[in-house]
Amino acid sequence: MPLQRTLLACCLSLTFSAVAAPASDLPLMPWPQKVVQPASGGALTLTPQFTLHITGDHLEGAEARWRARISRQTGWPLLPASAPSDQATIQVQIAQAVDPLPQPDSDESYHLEVNSGGVTLKANTRFGAMRGMETLLQLIENNETGTQIPYVIIDDKPRFPWRGVLIDSARHFLPIETVKRQIDGIAAARMNVFHWHLTDDQGWRFASSHYPQLQEKASDGLYYTQQQMRDVVRYATQRGVRVVPEIDVPGHASAIAVAMPELLSAPGPYQMERGWGVFKPLLDPSNEAVFTFIDTLMGEVTAIFPDPYIHIGGDEVDPTQWNDSPKIQQFMRDHGLKDTHALQAWFNQRVEKILEAHQRRMIGWDEVYHPDLPKSILIQSWQGQDALGEVAKHDFRGILSTGFYLDQPQTAAYHYRNDPWPQGLQGQDQIQADEQAQSWQFTMPRLKGSPVKGSFTLVEAKNGWRGFIDFSGKARRMVSDIRWLSPTQLTFSVDTWMGPFQPMVTLTQDKLTGYMLVGNVRYPAEGSKLAQVPTGIQPSVPAPEQMQNNLIGGEAALWAENVNSRVIDTRLWPRAFVVAERLWSAKDVTDSDNMYQRLNAVDRWGTVSVGLQQHQQAEVQMMRLANTSDITPLRVLAEVLEPAQYYTRQHLKFQAGHYDYFEPLNRLADVLPAESEPVRLLDKQVDALIANREDRMAANVIRQQLQRWQNNSDAVMPLILSSYQLKPLQQQVQQVAQLSRMGIDLVNAMQRNQAYGASEVAEMHAKLDAAAEVQDETVLALVRPLEKLLRSSK
Repeated sequence: MPLQRTLLACCLSLTFSAVAAPASDLPLMPWPQKVVQPASGGALTLTPQFTLHITGDHLEGAEARWRARISRQTGWPLLPASAPSDQATIQVQIAQAVDPLPQPDSDESYHLEVNSGGVTLKANTRFGAMRGMETLLQLIENNETGTQIPYVIIDDKPRFPWRGVLIDSARHFLPIETVKRQIDGIAAARMNVFHWHLTDDQGWRFASSHYPQLQEKASDGLYYTQQQMRDVVRYATQRGVRVVPEIDVPGHASAIAVAMPELLSAPGPYQMERGWGVFKPLLDPSNEAVFTFIDTLMGEVTAIFPDPYIHIGGDEVDPTQWNDSPKIQQFMRDHGLKDTHALQAWFNQRVEKILEAHQRRMIGWDEVYHPDLPKSILIQSWQGQDALGEVAKHDFRGILSTGFYLDQPQTAAYHYRNDPWPQGLQGQDQIQADEQAQSWQFTMPRLKGSPVKGSFTLVEAKNGWRGFIDFSGKARRMVSDIRWLSPTQLTFSVDTWMGPFQPMVTLTQDKLTGYMLVGNVRYPAEGSKLAQVPTGIQPSVPAPEQMQNNLIGGEAALWAENVNSRVIDTRLWPRAFVVAERLWSAKDVTDSDNMYQRLNAVDRWGTVSVGLQQHQQAEVQMMRLANTSDITPLRVLAEVLEPAQYYTRQHLKFQAGHYDYFEPLNRLADVLPAESEPVRLLDKQVDALIANREDRMAANVIRQQLQRWQNNSDAVMPLILSSYQLKPLQQQVQQVAQLSRMGIDLVNAMQRNQAYGASEVAEMHAKLDAAAEVQDETVLALVRPLEKLLRSSK
């Protein structure tokens, strides 16, 4: 990126370089809009006698919190705060005092300057000051000479105004202290919305004073009192975070059905729902008592949650009860409602009027979108950029959650590539006269539900190959990294709603065989050649001005089927920082290698400074599993394992009859990071060695790492055999040793330019294929880089 010069740099009479995209090793995440550093370097030394002074607004408890954070980062004792002074080490200057309650349009911009005179943080409002302080705290480093803050000038503001995290407290109840800790993380990531999913089929967590039977009959005694919820709102407000409550209607209503069956569309009887999935209970739109209930309930909700938005859910409505009810069918005829989608729209119109009377705006999932609703509603999309683009084209506002589901253990790079703005095809799917195209249809059976079907088209042009894929019912997507591994074996990559999707298929005559790698799990696939290129669905791309005005951000989502209070931090952190960066930083901040470097830094910082517990939770659960505090061998084994991605874990539980609340989240898979960082780094070294077989450094790094994992197998096996919860991983331990030896042999062979015979190669492929199978909901990540080595050894 070309260097830019700024007036601020000139004022310092030093040479500075300004970068919009990450181009330094500063441990910042999200990356600011503009970073200016002196070419000569330099840093401010911080001492235990540092002082902090805030002017322009009263931030309740902020000074004490920030000083305590610095104390945690440095290990210094927290000295008593000194009297306010214009000579304070850290000056926080707020231009105007505003209402402490954060709003959707709150000004979060700030200017941060660190030089030999100290730190100056300037912001128009308290919210910018809070965001800027998180940036400053990330810059504090303990190095070989002391505690220092690098000289820097930062001008920053968010790309999108809505940057949130959805946390599901309904399926697995989360204690208040757990909820508050996640709010600390949200604020530290410079996000500004805590979307609190309070009701669902499996539990009602909102204590109602008008309808106490809801919490008494449908919560198992696990709910939040009104005072507790007010306390959470106050806690979040002090950190500049909005709290948006979600009360699900008309579906996901099994808990309401248990407590108030008279409001449902079928008589029941109903009992507490213990399973996961989509269920039939629906509120009855033809019953006026339903709207009295919603009106009264929303009165209680608005008295606790002051945010201008209330989320009504509105997703996954199974219309069976509506279709089976003669009363509701007659109601639809009387009101000219042609189908249940129209009935839900009618219901949502009534709910929207109720919210308007309570001075609130509606937010709901994709299914609530309907042209008859007012443009003031906000659509949260779990169906993807195509659905969001359609919303924006019709002048409704939307936020994205597809691709940001953190309960699904996807790679950080996958989330990082995911952008709220829909991307068009720019005509790349058009076949030119001098180009050759071939199209193949495929079917990929899943462990639960209908198969995934679609087709892909490969286009051979003068400058190489390009291609696109058409999943049934989905908009067309361009694919990348097309590689012919042999004249008949093909692979490519594309990001999908399922996660990263990489076919590994053989195309012979008219037949397709092989598998699709969805995330890190192989799914067998078969198909055939098509006679012509399919038409496909074009993605919906609104005009730039509509995107600018109507696509206002996104939310990471943490659904709780596989999450409870003992593992929640391991699922959310540090990956939520990646989503935060996508929503805060400039659109062209896309360097994944740089992102991973900074993610490692923010992982440590979030633990030390913020108090996030991703490492603590993993350590505790590993000690429980291993029955000892000496868990080093189990840690080393965990380095090569990943939890199975996509919906694989849920589907395996479903097949086993365990897809419910009673399934304990007590496996090693429940605390493994979403991706193996050691394997990712090993994969980089493998790429370097393949590019240059003379790269001795890469070869040595690979050998040393593989030797470490091989040697660990003997140490970890006693732990595996002594725990019934670890015993299912016994075969993987043996495979780690076997594959590590194979990898070392492959590296040695590459450096000697030694070729393997066809039978030897086939035998090694068979071992890798066996090791790639999901075992106890985990995947042996080591398979992937070793497959690369084996393919390149020919």
